[in-house]
Amino acid sequence: MTYKNITIAGSGVLGYQIAFQTAFHEFQVTVYDINDASLEKAKAKFNSLSKAYKRDLKATEKQLELTRKNLHYSSDLAAAVKDADLLIEAIPENPTIKIEFYKKLAKVAPEKTVFATNSSTLLPSQFSEFTGRPTKFLALHFANTIWIHNTAEIMGHPTTDPKVFKDVVAFAKAIGMLALPLHKEQPGYILNSLLVPMLSAATDLLVSEVAEVETIDKTWMKATGAPLGPFGILDVVGITTAYNIDKMTAEKTKDPLKIKTVNYLKKNFIDKNKLGVATGEGFYKYPNPAFQKADFLK
Repeated sequence: MTYKNITIAGSGVLGYQIAFQTAFHEFQVTVYDINDASLEKAKAKFNSLSKAYKRDLKATEKQLELTRKNLHYSSDLAAAVKDADLLIEAIPENPTIKIEFYKKLAKVAPEKTVFATNSSTLLPSQFSEFTGRPTKFLALHFANTIWIHNTAEIMGHPTTDPKVFKDVVAFAKAIGMLALPLHKEQPGYILNSLLVPMLSAATDLLVSEVAEVETIDKTWMKATGAPLGPFGILDVVGITTAYNIDKMTAEKTKDPLKIKTVNYLKKNFIDKNKLGVATGEGFYKYPNPAFQKADFLK
């Protein structure tokens, strides 16, 4: 693996974390987003991440200063990928948006550039024909709070070059990840194959008026010993991601409960910009959510 220059497309919930983690491990990183305003927001989030790295990883100011020097920014896609050895796509979980992005990317990326999607639930084979380089395309999926929950699931599709796969596994290790190779395509990889049904069951219980948010979370946390309940997890993941996944499911299955869930999330969260931890409010209010209080499980 000879990667040196990495481009991260999308500076949202996971994109900015991937960028910072990669720069922290001494790669040159270009953060691409659709406009300069989005990039300015990313820079502000990097300041918060610096504090988290000091707290959780005992990072020194020298390490963080080098990390910031390794970060570069561009809202011009061609400029952002001109030297890229690897591009990691972390844009919205919407097939139409991703397809349009890959069509544009295929026209401007150097021949050497490997493309990796960070999609949470979609398969790389859904997009490979639009990349212009299907043998150099695969999935590389990270969990939230990447510097602590440092998993990287690597999943190819039927025509992914085995050497490219091995190189991306090596890259994942080089940025401090626990590399988790998958041997065949699986919607949701390992993590989300386990997690998404649980989160979906929680929203089903809520929308069906079986129980309230805190009651559902208390049940899960107390019974399993988990530090977060499903709605705490949804706030971390980002309610927009959950909404997009539920919307795709509703459109595909026409399930009345899923349709009701989509409408519920749109009315109560998406339209009000209550998107979770990133906006300061989702199912809980931050930075001091109710589930962190000492008496939450009493």
